[in-house]
Amino acid sequence: MDSFKEQATQTLFEKKLITDTQFKQVKAYRNLEIFSLNTELKLFLYLSVLFFTTGIGILIYQNIDTIGHIAILSFLLVVAIICYYFSFKNSNGFQKGETSFENPIFDNLILAAVLLTCIFIGYLQYQYNAFGTHYGLATLVPTVIGLFCAYYFDNKSILSIAITGLAAYIGLTVSPQSLLNNNFYTTNTLSYSGIALGVVLVLWSIYSKQIALKKHFTLVYLTFGLHLISISCVNNLFEPHWFVFAVILAAALYYFYISSYKVKSVSLFVFTIIYAYIGVNIILFKAIALLNIDEFLISFFFFVPFYFIISIILFIRLIKKFNKNSNDDSIR
Repeated sequence: MDSFKEQATQTLFEKKLITDTQFKQVKAYRNLEIFSLNTELKLFLYLSVLFFTTGIGILIYQNIDTIGHIAILSFLLVVAIICYYFSFKNSNGFQKGETSFENPIFDNLILAAVLLTCIFIGYLQYQYNAFGTHYGLATLVPTVIGLFCAYYFDNKSILSIAITGLAAYIGLTVSPQSLLNNNFYTTNTLSYSGIALGVVLVLWSIYSKQIALKKHFTLVYLTFGLHLISISCVNNLFEPHWFVFAVILAAALYYFYISSYKVKSVSLFVFTIIYAYIGVNIILFKAIALLNIDEFLISFFFFVPFYFIISIILFIRLIKKFNKNSNDDSIR
């Protein structure tokens, strides 16, 4: 990282974007080796919110018969209202562009408020069946609240929670355990819903960028869209109509590949390459099975170790190329 910074500074100087005096000042500042604790402090604040909400959930689970349902609900509601009150009081109001609190603690306070709201509504539905047989409303209501808060307070963490709630509302669950055990892999309808939701998220990110509405949320939408579309398509590569989904997967991954360069997101780029690698290997094995060439299989398994080694080398080279291009664009 230090060598890159020095190289970037040297490039700026050589292109005469900074003066000789500025160049020396930058080098002198970096030689002081001063670093910021801002990121670390924000991380601890974020973890404190997660531990607090997790602790409340555990407390409710372990003492549900002794504390009382009304007392639990009252506590959750009061704490959530307090969090909302201070968040609205200290916010800058809704803005189409990027905004933030003057004090980062309020970002975590509104996150805690939304999490407590989810717990409150979920507990209310579970214990008192407040929404009757309309179980989806118990998911949709906190999702709508989450979307409002994400845009009003400009909070990406809340936006992620809201999108997850939206996926749950249409029947998808996105936890690792559910991806392995639930009906996502046995019900094609859920796969179709996943693709549809992924496309909607991508289209919304494009539209939001055009109207300049929270353009920095683009990466969040693209990340969810990538996972939803890719997992759904990979799931259907094992179905009789796999060719259609192979085409959809190829088109989607090409779009996300281009988008990863535009938003300069290495995570989006890496997952795009991983899904492409998985898809190519599945199609390759299907092609070998269709050709039914037994002699070729013996040679194929002999070259498998070399195949994986070459794949790893190419993957590393792609990452290096991506980082180089992104860094060059940043310097320009």
